[in-house]
Amino acid sequence: MKRGLASLLAFMIMVAIIAPASISADEVINEKLGVPIVVYGSNLSDSEKASVKESLKVAEEAEVEELSVDGNDLIKYIPGGDRNARMYSSAKITRQEEGEGLVINIVTPDYITQVTADMYATAMLTAGIEDAVVEVAAPKKVTGHSALVGIYKAYEVSGEVLDTERTDVANDELSLATKLSEKAGVDQDEVAELLTEIKKQISEKKPATKEDVEQIVHDQLQKFNIELSEADRQLLIDLMDRISKLDIDFSKLNEQLTDMASKIKDKLGDIDPSFWEKVKEFFRNMADSFKSLFS
Repeated sequence: MKRGLASLLAFMIMVAIIAPASISADEVINEKLGVPIVVYGSNLSDSEKASVKESLKVAEEAEVEELSVDGNDLIKYIPGGDRNARMYSSAKITRQEEGEGLVINIVTPDYITQVTADMYATAMLTAGIEDAVVEVAAPKKVTGHSALVGIYKAYEVSGEVLDTERTDVANDELSLATKLSEKAGVDQDEVAELLTEIKKQISEKKPATKEDVEQIVHDQLQKFNIELSEADRQLLIDLMDRISKLDIDFSKLNEQLTDMASKIKDKLGDIDPSFWEKVKEFFRNMADSFKSLFS
């Protein structure tokens, strides 16, 4: 009887240790900024959608708004897009206070094959989205492009009005970034850094002509020792010329990207090491209890 009581007591101790952590993880509904919005690719099967929900930890939110994104949304936010495009990558968007910046977390990195967190960030800032925690997931290997359309839709649902010219440019930027990393052989991180630095230079120098933009692109390609084909180089110049004509403040872009890694860590949180010591102690005690039952 005493041994059974000891086992029960050990179990209660484990609950006491773990329960506070569970309670502290409960999300509070933000009545100012709204609940997280989860946008699913419309071509997900039921089982794939369930997998995405698990990856995005939808069940752990106090409350969410759930939407889907399809080809009609694609052509709305990206003129010239394919209405029949297959859409699988999904995203959870949690708006933040002004000045908090962007935190991008690809929670299924093995399944988002082309778009990196920094690429999403640069495209979102081009589109005019600056303060949010964004988590991206897919149930199988996809490029990751449809998640960006879902992010746009989530923002309009939350009351924002996005400039379609900016979202169109942002998508072209994302497409070029993935093209350079996939076909031109440029490292993905270097691509994001290159685009960021070019836009910083555009912000600082305010080029008046396309030739000025071309010089900025040329200088940055040399700086990063990146060689592009003439066709890819011209695509980059044309894109940056379009961006230079948009009313965007890129001066804080590099700072936001620099902070991204640390903000993701802050978002996920570091578990107190003493918690794990308590857990290990519990199991040591539990093992001792079971040994005593059979001694």
